[in-house]
Amino acid sequence: MHNKLAFFVIPAFVIGLLSPIASGAPGAHGPDGEHLDGAASGSGSGLARLPDGSVNVPKQAQRSMAIRTVMAVENDHPLTVELNGRVAIDPNAGGRVQAPFSGRIEAGPKGLPVAGQRVEKGQILIRIKPVASAIDRSNQEAQLADLRANLILAKQRVERLESLEGSVPQKDIEAARAELSSLKGRERAVSVSVIGSESITAPASGIVASANVLSGQIVEARDVLFEIIDPNRMFVEASSTDVALANRIGQASLVSFPAIDLILLGGGRSLRDGALPITFQAQGKGMALAVGQPVTVIAKLNEKVKGIALPAEALVRNPENQPIVWIKSGAERFIAQKVETRALDANTIVVVKGLSPENRVVVSGTALINQIR
Repeated sequence: MHNKLAFFVIPAFVIGLLSPIASGAPGAHGPDGEHLDGAASGSGSGLARLPDGSVNVPKQAQRSMAIRTVMAVENDHPLTVELNGRVAIDPNAGGRVQAPFSGRIEAGPKGLPVAGQRVEKGQILIRIKPVASAIDRSNQEAQLADLRANLILAKQRVERLESLEGSVPQKDIEAARAELSSLKGRERAVSVSVIGSESITAPASGIVASANVLSGQIVEARDVLFEIIDPNRMFVEASSTDVALANRIGQASLVSFPAIDLILLGGGRSLRDGALPITFQAQGKGMALAVGQPVTVIAKLNEKVKGIALPAEALVRNPENQPIVWIKSGAERFIAQKVETRALDANTIVVVKGLSPENRVVVSGTALINQIR
């Protein structure tokens, strides 16, 4: 009786030991038809990296890690290229304020504008009082004194001729008036350069992107004082050495800024730092872009490539820094597969080598699986 009981208990114990071993699932084949769903060696009863490099993830852990998979589907996708670019001012929606001459900064009626402040077109931003060397200033003051003296004489002459109107030729009166008007204009121009100031106004409505002025500061001609932008209308200038690339671009997007639309305006034909500029107009509400900010542009070409499209988060790297995706080969087993990819847009990649259409690929929680040791 005892021997019979032992006969039944031992097989049940053995079965209990073998049950945790991960078993393969249909469809776990590599791109060349090799089997990827062989049984893993060693125990896989918990969350662990198995000796063959695969990972065992129990069902409860899969739910906690929000693991999601999709069946790989091969299709034709547009070729893409990655371009380096930078954010620039839209010349039709912003502007740059420069000093027209050397002078001293004075605050406008609303004070000195600061970065981030909104201004309206035509608003007085600052006033600039001209400055000159001691010799130039003394010459201007001497010229102003001469003009004012001549202006007094010209006024007296006009008054005298007008009192004799009818007895002196009319042309003499008109000539005296013209000379008086000319002296008044010259006196105003010289007095402004000596004691006056010139108002500098905003060329467009928008936000002050940069302000480089302080009260009393001395600036030189052509110094950049302000940059004004419309935060909802910006340019992105990408660079490429391919002259014909602009004619092959169908769509474009920004990495890390999927909500921003890029509209191709055209490509330049003059080299800048050894590359040709390709200009895009960026549009969107509340764009978090700054002038001069470096960005990465993903340009979709009109040409096609055959491959499997996956979310960008499905791609991770192994300890050798090689790109991989994780394939689900069983109920609780996942296998790392090396792949070759190309970027499709800011959020999608295309696997061109390394996967077969029958693979079930992890698209959510990939980074968590990759960290299991």
